[in-house]
This record gives sequence, structure tokens and C-alpha cells, in this order.
Amino acid sequence: MPRSLLSLLCFSTLILSSCRNQSSPTITIGSKFFTEQVVLAELLAQHIEARTGIHVIRKTNLGGTLLVHKAILSGGLDLYVEYTGTALTAVLNESPQGDSAAIYNRVKHLYSERFHLEVAEPLGFENTFAMVVRGDDAQHFNLRNISDVVPLAAKWRAGVGYEFLERPDGFPGWTTRYNLHFAAQPRVMDLGLIYRALVDHQVDIVAGNSTDGLIESLHLVALEDDLHYFPPYDAVPIIRQSTLAKFPQLRAALADLAGKLTAADMRRLNAQVDVEQRDVAAVVRAFRTAKNL
Repeated sequence: MPRSLLSLLCFSTLILSSCRNQSSPTITIGSKFFTEQVVLAELLAQHIEARTGIHVIRKTNLGGTLLVHKAILSGGLDLYVEYTGTALTAVLNESPQGDSAAIYNRVKHLYSERFHLEVAEPLGFENTFAMVVRGDDAQHFNLRNISDVVPLAAKWRAGVGYEFLERPDGFPGWTTRYNLHFAAQPRVMDLGLIYRALVDHQVDIVAGNSTDGLIESLHLVALEDDLHYFPPYDAVPIIRQSTLAKFPQLRAALADLAGKLTAADMRRLNAQVDVEQRDVAAVVRAFRTAKNL
């Protein structure tokens, strides 16, 4: 085949492929930088693709709250999952007052008013901060509540994620509320390393998440927030209003997922990825089958 004809055929193929890609409806779903967020992004992506036929580009493990929030504001993302308490305190810089429903309604109203973002119905579970200690320490010192740590704090070292150190509902306010004075400044590390540091006795208490699958598998104990420092953190999809206007079928697809996940469900999904080292997409497919989604 003459080279000129071959080049023309290749060019034509590229043009046709480009046209198909441009005409195919596509949205982008993102996530923060921890396992649960990647699982939830994949859940939204698989369900939307199955329910609507819209192709989903996945951009996971992007970073912390404010980075992902900036990405959706700029149009780099169409959709991601946020937590209501985080949205209220870390993004909106509002003080948390009221129960779960009140905080959800405030976030929904303010996200629409300030950012032109729609807050969909809650997925059904809350992921609050969990102050986690080793199981043998909990037994030895009879630790059940965060307040029980106060007499031990002077000899203990804390470990936290980067975001928790600075956010309004994070480390400074937490230690002030509980009058905690640790032996040194907290050790700051990636969330993926925080439980290993606790097990290896590099730190004595860490700020984890209540739905983390590793807590049970590593025989750790999450202490009760007995002074009710942390607000509700209900998981909710956040979507650009312009995306909903372009693809109104997304509203029904998101409504399908409302109330479908319990905290126990989320812990199992996280454990399947973090403990059993299973593929995220396979874990989500099995969950959707089990839930008839």
C-alpha cells in the first residue's frame, strides 16, 4: 500500500475516533486520597455508567478536601463524595450546630448559593473521626472514651493526617476541648501509614476514620467522643449544577444510591481493599450485585 494512502487511512481513523469520543457523553468523578473515597468514586462511576450509559472518567486519590473542592469548582470534576461536617467546617468555615439533618440542609443551601453545587441525598452512613488506640492499651488502662486519655497524654505521642492537623474541626480544637497535652507535637503522616505507626509503637493514639477496615483487623479500639466534639459527617455526593442541567438523568441515578450504604457496609468494603488487597472495581461490582443496584 502506498505510504500516502496508508497515512490518509490512519488520519481518517483518528478523526473518526476523535468524533466518536467528542460525541459520547462523559463526566468526571474524583476522590480524595484514601481508600474509602476511591471505593465511593468507583461505586458512583459504575452505577452511573450502568444506569445512564454516560461514560465516566475516574480521577481518584487527588488529595485533600480543599484540593478536590477546587477541582470541582474549576470544572476539573463533575462529581465526588464529601462529608457534611467537613463541608460545613473545612470548606464553608461555618460553626457546626444542630443534628445531622440540620447540618445537611445548611450545607445543601450554602453549596448551592455560594458554589452552584448540588448536594445529593446522603448515601446512608457517617464517617466521623475516630481516635484510635492499641487494643492492649485500651484493656490495660480501661480506655473507652477520649476523656480517659487525659491522665496518660503527657507521656503519649499522637499521630494525625496532614489535613486533621490544620482544619477547624481538627487537632487544635480537639485537644483544647478535651484538655489534652501530649508529650510532643503530633506526628503528621499519610493516612495509609497511620495505623501501622500505631501498631509499631511509633505513636500511641491516632486520628483515624470510624469506617476504616483496618481498625478491627489490627485489633485496635476507637474511643467514644464523649464530649461530642465532632459534628455529623454524613457521606453525600456533590455534583455541579451545570452537569445536572446537561445530564438530568444523573439525578435519578444518584437517588438510587440514597441510603444504600451502612457504616458496617463501608467498613467491609474498606477492609476488602485494605486488608484483603482486593481490586476496588471488583469489590464494588460484588457490592452492587448484592444490593441489586
